[in-house]
Amino acid sequence: MRPIYLDNNATTRTDPSVVAAMLPFFSEQFGNASSAHAFGSDVAQAVREARRCVQGLIGAAFDHEIVFTSGGTESDNAAILSALAVQEGRDEIVTTAVEHPAVLSLVEDLAHRGVKSHLIPVDRRGRLDIEAYRRALGPRTAIASVMWANNETGTIFPVEFLAKMARSAGALFHTDAVQAVGRIPIDLSATEIDMLSLSGHKLHGPKGIGALYVRKGTKFKPLILGGPQERRRRAGTENVPGIVGLGKAAELAAAQSEQERAGIAVLRDRMERGILELGHCGVLGDVKSRLPNTSNIGFEHVEGEAIIHHLNRAGVAASLGSACASGSMEPSHVLRAMNVPPRALRGAIRFSLSRETTADEIDRVLQVLPDILSKLRALSPSWPERASDTSLTEEFSS
Repeated sequence: MRPIYLDNNATTRTDPSVVAAMLPFFSEQFGNASSAHAFGSDVAQAVREARRCVQGLIGAAFDHEIVFTSGGTESDNAAILSALAVQEGRDEIVTTAVEHPAVLSLVEDLAHRGVKSHLIPVDRRGRLDIEAYRRALGPRTAIASVMWANNETGTIFPVEFLAKMARSAGALFHTDAVQAVGRIPIDLSATEIDMLSLSGHKLHGPKGIGALYVRKGTKFKPLILGGPQERRRRAGTENVPGIVGLGKAAELAAAQSEQERAGIAVLRDRMERGILELGHCGVLGDVKSRLPNTSNIGFEHVEGEAIIHHLNRAGVAASLGSACASGSMEPSHVLRAMNVPPRALRGAIRFSLSRETTADEIDRVLQVLPDILSKLRALSPSWPERASDTSLTEEFSS
């Protein structure tokens, strides 16, 4: 039986048409895009076309606002460090307690260098405390960085509104949209967002390639110095196969209809209904405003790591949360920030679907999961105490 992959927030399968688009640029059209001869000009044209595809996907006004990078982490670092460097007298960061480690690890490192950061809390549904965000913005704020959608819960933040608030305070606004791009419609022309990060491998493109959107007129200091590539905003010979692959992935994502996106949400909701019927579990995150593909379920009185192990043995791939933090045995910083009860905190599992997920796969998950939970709970020392607990679904229903 074919394995079932429900870990698409960690990475997606590269679409075969993306691979086909990339292949000629390894050994046939192999020139350097900066070269003046035909080998270079042909490649440069392919890079321009890919840039326009990314521009179209996110609704950027100009193709030169797209800067190709190695991925989301580099884009996040470049945006934040640039904002601190180009604004005299502004040396503070406003971000959230549930950001990806690409942002939070940088913020922690900068704190050792005297840069003050304000981590805005979230409520138990993972929704941002807007008033705390408003209060944190001030005359020393260099940049506010808030993810478009959370990688663990799928919760969507009101970044267009938050960008306006940052603009009013005279600060730049950046959003890590790695999980959002290609999964929900994005039109930057209708926002005041200054910078946005995206990554190819989260939208069925290749790994090792991403982009940073930098709005025209935004002062920018490059993270990587060297040659004149990317209009002197990111030095180094371009990863042409990766760029072409990202462009093709962006083209495919832009062609996806609202009906297709809704179909993914239908499968997710079907899976959630089946799981919730088992009892002693609950959906974590904002069920009214989240990505169509993401479901984070807190299972009470059982270790998530054990569930993942048994699901894997049954041919189902899911995850505990962020793949970038999977080496840690600590509970998710996102769920801790949401004050998820201890009895469910360590039993939280993220299921993330894609356009390739089928109804038969969801049915298979619902087949194998009840037996896994029964066996594991029979071994749990806290399971006999379950009758005295408030239902997690009830607790997180408001």
